[in-house]
Amino acid sequence: MSRKNTPVDPELDRKLSRRGMLGVAAGASVAALLGTAAPATAAVPTAAVPTAAALGKGRGTPVLPPGRLGVQLYSLRDKVSSLGFAKVFAELRRYGYDEVEYAGYTQGSVGAITLAQLRQLTRDHGLRGIGSHVNYYDDNNPGAYSFAQNLDKVLDDAQALGLKHIGTASGPWRYGATVDGWKRCAEDFNHYGAEARKRGMKFYQHNHAEEFSFATDKPKVRLYDILLAETDPDLVFLEMDIYWAYAAQFRFGKRIDGTPAPFDPLRYVLKQPDRYPLFHVKDGEHDETARDGYRMVDVGDGDIDYKRFISAVSKTRGGRRDHHWQVEHDNPVESFAFARKSSAHLHSLREKDC
Repeated sequence: MSRKNTPVDPELDRKLSRRGMLGVAAGASVAALLGTAAPATAAVPTAAVPTAAALGKGRGTPVLPPGRLGVQLYSLRDKVSSLGFAKVFAELRRYGYDEVEYAGYTQGSVGAITLAQLRQLTRDHGLRGIGSHVNYYDDNNPGAYSFAQNLDKVLDDAQALGLKHIGTASGPWRYGATVDGWKRCAEDFNHYGAEARKRGMKFYQHNHAEEFSFATDKPKVRLYDILLAETDPDLVFLEMDIYWAYAAQFRFGKRIDGTPAPFDPLRYVLKQPDRYPLFHVKDGEHDETARDGYRMVDVGDGDIDYKRFISAVSKTRGGRRDHHWQVEHDNPVESFAFARKSSAHLHSLREKDC
């Protein structure tokens, strides 16, 4: 990668590189493998898993909209690579999931799978493919599987999977961290959004913490605000990663000169709820000694108030119909246990009936 293709934060760069490994893997026959597979891991015993019918019972109105719970499959990449999509999907459905967000279309040592087969497997297990993460660009590789290098192929594959959303977890750093650099990225995103719209899909961008930092040439201007202002709201949508937005509160709540610049991630959504069809639900335990102000944990084990967040978004116009909640953990200790616990926690969140 060239230096200009590197996110501001080196640790984030490594994280995006791992995610990019999955996104680049898609191809015409989708026969490429992810590499050395992780050792096969036994599924969580059935007795330890709450059934879909049992989830959501209790007093009060459920906060989580019915049929809108998904999981970003990057969190289960070890299981996909060693067990395959079919076994992973079977577990997810037992845990009460409705949707999946892809992070690549291959299944490691299990063998090749076509897009048609992947789409059918998803449906056969009662799940919906809601979106997919693909790299924004790789300027060192003209043939890369990315929006910038291979837009038609990316959209062809998303259409073959029947996706309503197709997006990127890459930050808008292609042209640097200046105001004009982000305006140029916004032009790219508007183009991708227009092409996706022609196929009945929505293009979206997923944030990390650094999107909420400040422009290098105008240190009072928050970069995320440029992205919102310069992209067409009818063409470019956002997937808010709530954990990273809260980490950004901690890291970028002050400008470079030290003056306060607080913000509330929820307020961004409530101002433009139609621009946020997708959310990443990952949790963190507050720790001011950590770089991000949080240590990532399984959903329900941390301090982020998801009852408040999901409830507020769900009360916006069309909120219970138009928003989708994808749980995620970048590196869970045990990925099936993470998925099971996260579903159980989110289904348990309820508001008192009046």
